[in-house]
Formats: sequence, C-alpha cells, structure tokens
Amino acid sequence: MAGPGKWSLRDSQHGTAGSQRAVKSAERRQHFIEGSIVRIFMENFLTYDVCEVRPGPNLNIIVGANGTGKSSIICAICLGLAGKPSFIGRADKVGLFVKQGCLKGVVEIELSKTPDNITITREIHVVNNTSSWFINRKPTTLKAVEEQIAALNIQVDNLCQFLPQDKVGEFAKLSKIELLEATEKSIGPPEMYRFHCELKNFREKERELENICRDKTKALEKMTQRVERYRQDVERYHERKRHLDLIQMLERKRPWVEYENSRQQHEKVKQSRDQAKAELKKLQEMQSPVTKKILETEKSIESLELQIRHKADEIKDTSRKCEQKEDALEVKDKQIEEINLALRMKKDEEMDRQRKIHNCRRVIEDWKNELISMAACEGLQLQIDAVNDELKKLQEERATIDSDISDVTAEKMNQERENKRLNDRLEQLNNIMSLKEENLKMRFQDTHSALLWLRKNKDKFKKKVCEPMMLEINMKDTKHSKYIENHISANDIRAFVFESEEDMEMFLVEMRDRQKLRVNAVCAPAESCAESLPSRPIEELCRYGFFSYLRELFDAPRPVMSYLCSQYHIHDVPVGTEKTRNMIERVIQETKLKQIYTAEEKYTVKVSAYTKLTLSTNMSLKAAQFLTSSVDADERQQLENQQQYISNMLKSLDARLTALLERQRHLEHRDSELRQKKKELLDRGNRKRQLESKIKVKYDSLRELENYAINIEDERKKADVKIKEINTEKAGLVTELVSCTKKYVLLNILRADLVLQSITVAAEKNRLESEYKAASVQLKAAEQHFRGLDDRKRLLTESCKELLKRARHVCRLSPDQQIPREFQTAFQTLPNTLEEIDAFLNEEKTRVSCFTGLSASVVEEYNKQTQEIQQLTEYLKEKKNELNNYKQYISEVKERWLNPLKKLVEQINDKFSRFFSSMQCVGEVDLHVENEEEYDKYGIRIRVKFHSTTELHELTPYHQSGGEKSVSTILYLMSLQELNRCPFRVVDEINQGMDPVNERRVFEMVVKTSCKESTSQYFLVTPKLLQNLTYNEKMTVLFVYNGPFILEGSKWNLKSFCRRRRKLGRLYEQ
Repeated sequence: MAGPGKWSLRDSQHGTAGSQRAVKSAERRQHFIEGSIVRIFMENFLTYDVCEVRPGPNLNIIVGANGTGKSSIICAICLGLAGKPSFIGRADKVGLFVKQGCLKGVVEIELSKTPDNITITREIHVVNNTSSWFINRKPTTLKAVEEQIAALNIQVDNLCQFLPQDKVGEFAKLSKIELLEATEKSIGPPEMYRFHCELKNFREKERELENICRDKTKALEKMTQRVERYRQDVERYHERKRHLDLIQMLERKRPWVEYENSRQQHEKVKQSRDQAKAELKKLQEMQSPVTKKILETEKSIESLELQIRHKADEIKDTSRKCEQKEDALEVKDKQIEEINLALRMKKDEEMDRQRKIHNCRRVIEDWKNELISMAACEGLQLQIDAVNDELKKLQEERATIDSDISDVTAEKMNQERENKRLNDRLEQLNNIMSLKEENLKMRFQDTHSALLWLRKNKDKFKKKVCEPMMLEINMKDTKHSKYIENHISANDIRAFVFESEEDMEMFLVEMRDRQKLRVNAVCAPAESCAESLPSRPIEELCRYGFFSYLRELFDAPRPVMSYLCSQYHIHDVPVGTEKTRNMIERVIQETKLKQIYTAEEKYTVKVSAYTKLTLSTNMSLKAAQFLTSSVDADERQQLENQQQYISNMLKSLDARLTALLERQRHLEHRDSELRQKKKELLDRGNRKRQLESKIKVKYDSLRELENYAINIEDERKKADVKIKEINTEKAGLVTELVSCTKKYVLLNILRADLVLQSITVAAEKNRLESEYKAASVQLKAAEQHFRGLDDRKRLLTESCKELLKRARHVCRLSPDQQIPREFQTAFQTLPNTLEEIDAFLNEEKTRVSCFTGLSASVVEEYNKQTQEIQQLTEYLKEKKNELNNYKQYISEVKERWLNPLKKLVEQINDKFSRFFSSMQCVGEVDLHVENEEEYDKYGIRIRVKFHSTTELHELTPYHQSGGEKSVSTILYLMSLQELNRCPFRVVDEINQGMDPVNERRVFEMVVKTSCKESTSQYFLVTPKLLQNLTYNEKMTVLFVYNGPFILEGSKWNLKSFCRRRRKLGRLYEQ
C-alpha cells in the first residue's frame, strides 16, 4: 500500500495507477510515427518512487486531481529529452527534481524509430547538481543526445510543440516574430527556417553593401571634384618651380662672386702690410740710444730711494724712543694723582666713621625710650589660646570639606568615564546604522532620497512614521537574517510603515507624483497585531528541531512588528535546524504547519482542494543582503537612558562641588585672618626681647667704630714723601727726552737732502721719457697700422677660405672637384656683380611669393588622389557586382521561402478560422509584414473575436481574458496538428480558464484533429473532464491516482474492475 505523497503509474513497485484505452483495442499493435514517445520510465523523480507510462500513438489524455503527479510526467518528458529546467519554469536546478531524501533520480524515454526504437536515459545526481546520459543503455554525452533529438525534430523549447503548465501564459506573450519562428521550426519544412535565417543574414549584408556603395559613390564624387581643384594648383606649382630653380642658380653663383671679390681685396691688403712692416723696423732702430739713457737714470733713482728709506727707518726709531720717554713721564704724573686720591679717600672714610657713630648713638637712644614707654603685656596669652582653639576647629572642618571634595571629584571622574564609554558604544551603534543607510542608498537610491525628506518633514504627519524596514529591523543574531529576508518580500523590506492611511497617502503623493521617486509604503493594521500569540508554544515544537518563531529573531518598532505579524504571520512561522530537515516528512504530517524554515531551506505546505491531501514545496534560502548589520534597539534605548541619568548626575555633582569649593574658600579666608591675628599677638610679646637684643648689638657696633680711628696728619706726611721721590725720577726722564728730540731733527735734515737729489734725477728721467714718448707715438702708430693690416689680411684669408668652402657647399662640390661645365654655362648667362645678382634674386623671389599656398604636397596629393580614384572606382564596381549578386540570390531564396510560407500560413488560417467558426467565434491568422525587404520583421499575427459586438483584436497578453487566451492557444496548436512535422505535442492544463461550453467544444476539436491518420502524437494534461464528452477509439486515457489505499501495481487488474463495474451497474438498474 502506498503512503501519502507517493504516486506512480502502471507497473509501479511502491504505488499504483492505471491506464486504459477508450476502446477494447488496447492490445492491438499500435503505429507510432518516428520520434513519438513509446514509453516513459521514472525512478525517484519528483513524487514518484518508480513509475512507467506507456502512451498511445495519437491523443493521450492525462487525467488526475491537482497534486497527483500529472505535470511530473511532463517534466520527465522535458528533462529526459535534454530540456533545461528553465523550459518548465518550476525550478532552476535539475537536482531539485529528484525525490526528496534520494541522492539520484532516473528518467528514461523510449522513442519510436525505424528499424529499432531509441532509448534515452538521464540519471540526475543531487550532489553537484549533475546528470549522466545513456543511449540504449550505453553512456554518452549531452551533445550526442541533443543531436539524436534534433534529428527526430523534437523541440522541447518550442512553445508550439511543448507547452508546460507554467508556460501556458507565455504563449500569448510571444511576439509575432517569435511566433513565426516557432511555427517554422514546428511544422515548416526543414529548409524553411534555414531560408528565413539566410534571408535575414543576406538582407543585413545587402544593407551593408548598399551603405558601402552609397558612401563610396559620394566619396568618389567628392574626390573627383577635389582633383579638379588640384589640377590648376599643380600647373601653378610647376611655374613656381621654374622660378625657384633660377633662384637656386643665382644663389649658387653669388658665393663664387663673393669669393672672387674677397680674394682681390686680400691681395691688395697683403702688399700694404709688407710696406708697413719695413717702416716699423726703421723706427725701432732710431729709438734704441734714448732707451739706454732712461735705464741708467732709473738705476740712480733706485739708489737714492734706498738711502731715503734707511734714513726714514732711523727717524722712526728715534721717534719711538721719544714717545716712550713721554709715556714714562705720564705714568709718574698718574702715580702722583693716585697718592693724592688715596689721601682724600682717608679723609672721607674718617668723616663717614664719625657720622656712623653719631647715628648709632641716636638709634640706641630711641630704642631705650621705646623700651621704657612699652607697657606690660598682661592677658596676651589668653587671646593667643582662644585664637588657637578657633584655628583647630577650622582645620577639622577644612579636612571634612577636602574629603567631601575628593569624594565628589572621584565620583565625577567615574561618571565621566562611564559617559565616555556609553558615547563610544552609541557611536558604534550609529556607525552600524550608517552602514545600513549606505547599503540602502547604494541599492535603492529613490528610497534613500525619500528617507532624507521624511526626516526633515516628520512634523507634517499626524501619527508615527517608521523608516524603511531594513533600517528598523534589528537582528538579535545576524546569522538568522537570511530567514527574515527570504520571508519578507523585497518590496516590503524597503517600504516605509505608517500608522495612518491619510499619512501614507500624503507621503506617496509627495514622493511618486511630485518628486517622481519609486518608493514603497505600507500601513500597519488599525488594531495592533504585534503581540499576537502563536498557534502553539515553541516548546511543543522543540522535539522537531525548532528553536524559535521568526518574530523572536529580531526587534522592530511596534507598527513594523504589527504589519509583519498581520501580513506575514511571523509570530506563527517556526525556524528549525538540520534536524528538522532530516525529519521534514514527519514534521509536515504531524504539525500541520503552513510554512517551515530549516537550516538552509523554506517549505510551503498546502492542502489539495480535491483530495484534501497535504502537498509541500521547498526552495533553497538566498543569502542575506540587507539585515547583515544589526543594532540592538533595547541596548540602544538602555544606553540612552543611562546617558541621560549620568548627565543629570554630573549636573548634581557639579552643583555640589561648587558649593563645597565656595565653603572651602570661605574657611581658607577665615584661617588666614586668625593666623594674622595670632601673628600680631605673638609679635607684641616678642617686641621687648627684640629691642633689648638690638640695643646690645648696637653697643657692640659703636665700640667697634670708636676703635678704628684714622690720623689724617700722618697720612698727609707719608704722601708728600712719595710725591718728592716721583718728581726726582721725572727730572731724569726729561733730560733723556731732550737728547732724543735733537737726534730726530738732524736725521730729518739728512733725509731732505737725499729727497732733493732724487727729484733732480727724476726730472732728467722725465725729460728723456718725453723725448722717448714723442718717438714712441710714431712707432706705436706704425705698429698699430701694421697690426691692423696683418689682422685684416688674416680675416680676409679666413673669409676667402670660408667663402670658397661655402661656394663649393652650395654647389655640392668636393674640395678637389672643379666647377661643372653646366654650372659654368649657367653662370655666364647670369649677372657678374653682387648688386646685379641681389637685384635679380629679389625680383625672382617676389615673383615666387605671388604663388602662395603651394607646396610639393599638392602634387603628391594630386597623384595620390588620382590613384585613389582609380582604386575606388574598381572597388565600387566590385561591390556593385557583389550587391547585384546578393540581390539576385535573395530574390531566389525569398521565392523559395515566402511562397511555401504563405501557403503554410493560409493552411493554418483555414483550419484556425474553421475551428473558431465552429465555436460561433471569428479567428484569423495572417502573415504580418511591415516591409517586404525587412525579413527579420516578418511575423504571424493571430486575431480573434469572441463576441459579435466587438471587432477582431490581435491576441496579446493583456486584451483577452485568461479563458480566451487558452482557447486561442489550443486552437492554434490544433491548427498545426495536421501540418506538424514534429513527432509529438504536449499541452498541460490548457483548459483551466475555459468555461464549460468552450471546454467541450475545444475537447471535441482536439479529439477530432489528433485522432486522424498520420497525425503526430498529442499529450493533453488536465485535472478534470466534463461529463458525456465525445471519445475516439484511437485515444489513450491515462488516469493518475494517489492516496494511502491505492493497490500495488502487481495487483491492478483492469478487466476485473470493468466486470465489477458492469455488475454494479446492472444492480443499480434493477
């Protein structure tokens, strides 16, 4: 007996199902066209343990209640024939199609083929999400399987051939172009779609060639016009070149003329230099005797100057000795002055001593009078004791105040440290909020802009407005954030939460209509659901591995929590562990939960409306993106409360500290006053003893002053004796000074005689030098004349060499090469003077300057453009020929493609219109063409009319109702049935949106169309059938059952069931 959730078809090992033909010809050999499905085998696939399905060659009706496993057969066909999971639209990984709890699933499809059928097997491995392929039980590759399937014209990705349940709505979304391509692939000849692709490619190449020809033709015209403009410039260029050649020849001759002129000047200067050299030699011979006399006179002057220097040295020595004697006399004078000064100081010292004695006696007298007048100090000690007692009390109070200040200061420091710690922690929490806001800004710019506006305008709202949920939700543990993000939709997680509908409406008008921002907003229920209780305590679910409900995983403001509880039932969705995943079937059966989270998956549980059995789907959890950073709201509120308490405490401590400091200053002031009073009392007691001590000291000083008296008369006599001795020494020094002075005068007289002799000799020398200078002027002039001529000769020599070198360089001649004959011939026709040559050059250059804007590039460009025109002409001719060939080929391919296509569309239209007419409706299919040359814009247009009062409308995803789209889709597919070259067609639950009348009509058309001879195999999946339908003997009806009381496949006997049913029928009739 099969358990719940295990279903199978015919010959199952763990479940039972049945299939029967509508007529008694079940065992008759059936004729399958090539490529149609003969057998489908599934093992551990979706809901099946083991199941084998054997469809008929024509129409196969697969009937069963929702959730029994009908679509699982369709999934097996798709995946077994190399289809991708995305074609089905159920899951994105092939491993999810393996039955839950199994590591491997198998799908095997047997296809009809001559001479032997082909069997394709696909083993699906959950680990690594991979597949293994086999053809006729032999391992192969996916590519080989795809080649076999393509050879049989099976296209599971073509909606015209394979229309699974989750893709029915997409058929109406096909564009006209996509519908045409799908139809060509499905029923057209093999070459039709190929011709269509070739036409699109050829048309693209044709457009490219047309553009090239058009662009190159325009370029050729522009280049031709440009060459015509260049021709006149080229002629002017050649004329200009003739003038330039003449200028070049003139410039070649000019240096030769310059060289010849310079050479002639060189010869003339050379002759003048030789004459000047001879005259210079003659003048040098005449000046030699005068030079000799001048040298003798210079020697005499040098001898006299030497004697004068000797006398000057003797005079200098004598002068120095005189100065020494004078300095000695000054020293003696100073000694006398010092003796007199010392005597005066003795007198002053004695007078000062007498004055001090007088002052000392007067002070002693005053102190004695004060001592006599001082009264007795009675009662002074009692006053001092009273002051000491008061000081002691002040000290004790000050110690108490100091202790209190120390305690308050320490408490304040502790509170400040705690406040700093709280500020640091709040800053960390604020940084986390900043990261969350930055994440919001990066992902949802409009939402972030709305958030900034909300923070500035909160006063405009009547009730509380919560910021986007991703900012307000704070995870208690960020590893659980994936559950919340997978449970709440992306639109809601970035939505603002309002408590008032009016506030939300005003906000959305401002954001969406005025600021054009795409934002989301929701309104919390009027009656809060934040405290809603779960259907059962979490403790009852702990044995299944559940540890919490979603609500307990995070904190959020009350409106946000209320909305999530109301909309997403987070208070009643439990979160489990890997233990829950391992026992999920038991959890689903026993807990009856609608939504379940395990460690890495989400399970959604539903109850079948037909069978009342439990169905479940699961999906992998996506990684969290928005709630990975979290702030504990309770902690933050607690920190802010503590911060406020500490702030108040600091203010109280500051006030208390200020009062204590004020009291401390008052006590210090009072202490100072008492100490000053005590000092005055003590000073009064000590004054008498101080006066007696001072009088005694003054008497000692007076006796000392009286003992040190000075005798002024004796001191004066000693000074006179010292002055007399010094005057004697001064007399000797004066005698020596007079002798030195006489010697100094004599030496000056001798020096004057020598100076006179030197002057006489110098006068003679000056006379001789004047005569020599007169002769030297003439000699110098001759030398300068000679040097000038010599320098000019040298310069002219260098100039000749340079001019010759330049002339050869201009003519491009080597140093030993003679002037070529053609140059000599050309030079003879040109002027022979520099003036004439320069005038001729200026004239030619003026003519050349008239030819402006010309260069050698003009000729090069002219020749280049001429060559390019020739090449472009040949290229354009080649491309035009290629374009004509493409047009001719396109015309041929178009005729071979378009004519059969039009006929094919006409056939489809005939059948489609006939089908619609039989339903009292109108339908047309035509080939839609906007431009006959745009082959990528061709498409098939379906137009339908279901009501007599309306016009024909094109089939779109939006205009028709769901039933109308389903009818149009199935009738179009039926129109393709007889024309179809594909071996089978699959349509899953196409009749769900139809009304009973249309469903009956469509079913009869499907039976009639698909049960004809030579039509392809047809699979129609439906959960229900109307009563009293028309059946055909070529039909095969496959019934899919499930439930706990279904017989095993080995016990299933269709004949006994039919006999039993007939007996029961006869009993009912009696």
